[in-house]
Amino acid sequence: MSMQRPTLVPPKKRPRDLLKLTTTPIHPFDLAHGVDTSGLVPAANLVTGHPNDEHVTAYYGVAPSILRSLIDRWRESPPPQPIYDYSFIDFGAGKGRAMLVATELPFRQVIGIELNPDLAVIAQRNLDLWLAAHLADPTAPRLAPTRLLQQDALTFKLPLGPCLAFLFHPFEAPVLRTLLRRIETQFAAQVVKHPDVPPALDILYVNAECRVVLDHHPAFTRLFLGSVPMSPEDHVADLAAIAAQKEYGSTGDEECAIYRYTGRKG
Repeated sequence: MSMQRPTLVPPKKRPRDLLKLTTTPIHPFDLAHGVDTSGLVPAANLVTGHPNDEHVTAYYGVAPSILRSLIDRWRESPPPQPIYDYSFIDFGAGKGRAMLVATELPFRQVIGIELNPDLAVIAQRNLDLWLAAHLADPTAPRLAPTRLLQQDALTFKLPLGPCLAFLFHPFEAPVLRTLLRRIETQFAAQVVKHPDVPPALDILYVNAECRVVLDHHPAFTRLFLGSVPMSPEDHVADLAAIAAQKEYGSTGDEECAIYRYTGRKG
């Protein structure tokens, strides 16, 4: 008796699988500051051999106007402590554009975490150029202390004191869930070791595709959800960059959300 072999169904392609590597056009931010944060790097080009490679999305630099607007909205929330007490932490820093923007604001420090070693090298080069340019310009704003860590976000230990985490949809839901569990675990240990320093963490989430994970999380409260518009300059740059992606378009804004760690009730 012959047996019919099962038909293998190819896995359904996810939106991220349709992205194509691009290095142009150069964003006006890069032209103005002599750095390299442009282009789109798909997940297929970010493979490191890490078990969570399959949950990485892509690299694409956040529109500076969106990040600045979202930080302004966060400051109006208002946070429980002043901005100069907060560490800005970019999970999935990529080439470092969000870090560069954040350093011009009065954060206590800016920390970028990037798993991919090639992107981390580019980000560090950008940070060095950014710092040198600001030091050479007496009219430039004073920069917040900053450092880049080439490591897994799931191994990062939060600094003591209030933190503002930034996510530009760097990874999919499984990694986000694990990250939130680790944050809760760290806060539980912090309460024991430093009872005088209550845990404080807010999250800025741009392109909030996995927001349901945070919406359903008992320890986080959503403060804002909505579209944040780009500046006209950023929109023109975004239209040009996304034009190379056949399945994507630019709407001139990003769905963004802000969350606050409020702890589990009961």
